[in-house]
Amino acid sequence: KAAVCFCRAAAGDEHAASEVLRGVARHLNCLNEDNKATRRRALELIRRDTLDRALSSGVQQEVFSALLQPLLRCLSDPMEKCRETSIAMITEFLRSVPRPEEALPYLMPCLAQRFGEKEVLEPAEELRLSAVEMLVLLVEVCGKNLAPFLSEMIRVLQRSILDPFPDVKRESCRCAVEFAKSVPEHFHLQAESLVNPLMLTVSHQHSRVRVSVIEATGAVIQHGSGKNMDDVLSHLAQRLFDDSPQVRKAVTAVVGDWLLHMRDRYSYFHRLIPLLLSSINDEIPEIRLMTADLWRQVGSQWEKENEDDIKDKMDFLLTPPPHYPPGVERPGLGCRELVVRNLGRLVPAVSHDVTDWLVPTRIRTSQLLSVLLLHAEDHSTQHLQPLLATIYRACSESERDVVRNCLAAAKLLGTFVPPAVFLKLLLEHVTTPSSCSQPWTPLMVLAAVLGGCSGPLLKPHLQQIASTLVQPDVCQEYQQVVYLERLSSCVEMLLHQCESDCGSISLQLLQVLVTVQSLSTDSQLSEKALETVQLLCKVQGLDSVIELYRQHMDQLLDWLSSSVSTWSSFSPQRLQLQVVVVQSGPVIGEFLSQLMPLLCSCLQPNRDPEMRMSIFTMFAKLLLDANNTLDSRGRFCDESEQFLCDVLLPNLVWRAGRTAAAVRTAVLSCLLSLEEKLSPRVLSALDEDSQMSRLFACRSLSAILRLIGTSLHQEALNKIYPELLKRLDDSSEEVRGEALQALDLWLSSLTKDYDLELCSPHLQLLFQQLLLHLDDPDSSVQDRVLDVLKKGSSVHPVLLRREVEAVRDKHRSPVYCDLLLQSFSSPPTS
Repeated sequence: KAAVCFCRAAAGDEHAASEVLRGVARHLNCLNEDNKATRRRALELIRRDTLDRALSSGVQQEVFSALLQPLLRCLSDPMEKCRETSIAMITEFLRSVPRPEEALPYLMPCLAQRFGEKEVLEPAEELRLSAVEMLVLLVEVCGKNLAPFLSEMIRVLQRSILDPFPDVKRESCRCAVEFAKSVPEHFHLQAESLVNPLMLTVSHQHSRVRVSVIEATGAVIQHGSGKNMDDVLSHLAQRLFDDSPQVRKAVTAVVGDWLLHMRDRYSYFHRLIPLLLSSINDEIPEIRLMTADLWRQVGSQWEKENEDDIKDKMDFLLTPPPHYPPGVERPGLGCRELVVRNLGRLVPAVSHDVTDWLVPTRIRTSQLLSVLLLHAEDHSTQHLQPLLATIYRACSESERDVVRNCLAAAKLLGTFVPPAVFLKLLLEHVTTPSSCSQPWTPLMVLAAVLGGCSGPLLKPHLQQIASTLVQPDVCQEYQQVVYLERLSSCVEMLLHQCESDCGSISLQLLQVLVTVQSLSTDSQLSEKALETVQLLCKVQGLDSVIELYRQHMDQLLDWLSSSVSTWSSFSPQRLQLQVVVVQSGPVIGEFLSQLMPLLCSCLQPNRDPEMRMSIFTMFAKLLLDANNTLDSRGRFCDESEQFLCDVLLPNLVWRAGRTAAAVRTAVLSCLLSLEEKLSPRVLSALDEDSQMSRLFACRSLSAILRLIGTSLHQEALNKIYPELLKRLDDSSEEVRGEALQALDLWLSSLTKDYDLELCSPHLQLLFQQLLLHLDDPDSSVQDRVLDVLKKGSSVHPVLLRREVEAVRDKHRSPVYCDLLLQSFSSPPTS
């Protein structure tokens, strides 16, 4: 009965179709007319009598089979409206008929001829769009039946993907995706023909077009032979830097899909993993989350596929390693294994791209490096040398983001690589940085690696690290601010990581910090280094920097003394000495027995004059605050006499040249500073019981007055002359003579800054006492006193004349008073 019913229905459909076709027969004939309007009207009437009527699907099938060829001929009609109507009618028939695949033998060759030739015959972009939309519909309704027409479909897509109209490009990409999914068994035969058109379009100015091209590329490669993977990956990698988040998201989705579903994905893991992991640091949270989810899926799938190979690891290696970076989620085992097994091929690629000429590429690659090391964990040890070389190159450039990312990667190396391994390479690079374009790069990387390593692991290697940093070739060879910053940061990182354990290398760290401060020309760096010195005190429980210097001053002075014979104006040691003696404050006064020989050695007249001038200036500044520096223990005077004789006086010998004059000026400034310490001792020596002591005291005062008398303040001068006047009554004639000579020098030391009005009582006392000794029984003494008074007449003639006239008549020898009065050039005034 069913067969009978079917036959009757078919006969009925044929009869109804015949009726419809008889009704449109005249309209079909009109399609061949020359008149455009007639052809257009004919197409409209055919549509009215077929598609617009409520025909059964069987009738429509019969009608469509009869009308297909006339409609296909209309695709070449000169009138655009006719072509448009024809495409629209074919599309509607394909959507409504039960067996659209019956039209393919006629439809596909026609479309290939019209839209797939080198020169596309259809000029209207809207009609080209409609034709591609019809192709999409064909794929949907015909599916695998399109397999015999693979060549025709590929020809059309090759042209339409390159179409100037953006909407045509997008619809063509959609068609390619659906077609690849419909006939996967055959698509791979000609899939590579679409790669070139897609890659020519992947950088289109419209972001929506780029998204469509990337999605189409994903389908073409996944269902293709895989031969064109290398041609595609470089273009997709560039799209990871696209300004449009949707484009980057599309790339991530495509690469993730390949890693999950592509048949030959194992062969391309080393190429695809970097592309996917590069998106894990994307600026858009949605992309980051999607990337993380895809990567987890890839790792889980790989675990299931290789469960037998990693069974032991799945059972025993699930606990994170000690000192794992805090706040970081550990990747799954499958993800880690994928990176580890491909790391040998990934590192060279990263090393290449991290120095790419494009800044975005370098930044993204430096971010990727940290992600890879986080997955590789301790397996990065076997690739440490190329990894360090990569980080060195990246850290030598000026792009801050690249440097920051690579230092973060270096920190991960410190976390996962044993210290004995990374120190063997790093310390060698620190001592011989010639392999790097910038000498401070190894220090920068060393600080970062130390920051990632735990204190207990570093403790056995502290002496090795400190001994390397304190080497002259490391801490004194370069004076660039950036180099010194990196050197200081290494010390700071050791203190942060090891804290109290750094007590065993406290001396070496202090030596490094002293060197940084001495060579630095940047005030901020010097302050930073001083803060690190304070941190060094803190980790050892010391109260102040002074206590730190008291702990190490003996070794510091020995360290400086060991090379003093080679010092010059260019030697860093003289600057180190200045830092030590200034920052140590009162501590330096406790080590004069070591300091003074060092100074005597480097201040000999035959040494570099610029170096001597610098050290003399430093010494003078210390003397200005001697109680808190050199004389903090009251021992400096014990050393000062020898220093005066062995160092200061020999350096006052006249030598030609401006530099020599500057050295003498610096020496005089030291003498002036010494005066406050020496004068009280010398003046007290004038009252010694020993005649020789009194004689030497007078000569010392003469020497002081001769050298720095004109620089002394009037208060200091007024303390000297009363003591010398006492020596005029000395039992020793030799002492009396030296005292008179010293008084003569005292009067010569009075400059215009000496206030005569304020100090007239002092001068009056001096003149009165000298006039008393003008009556001395010894004529030689009288003559010398007269010479001294004549010198006084040039200082305050009015006062001296008044004093002479007051005592003239009382003198046993008024002739000396007369001689003195004759020496005045002008009459007295009130």
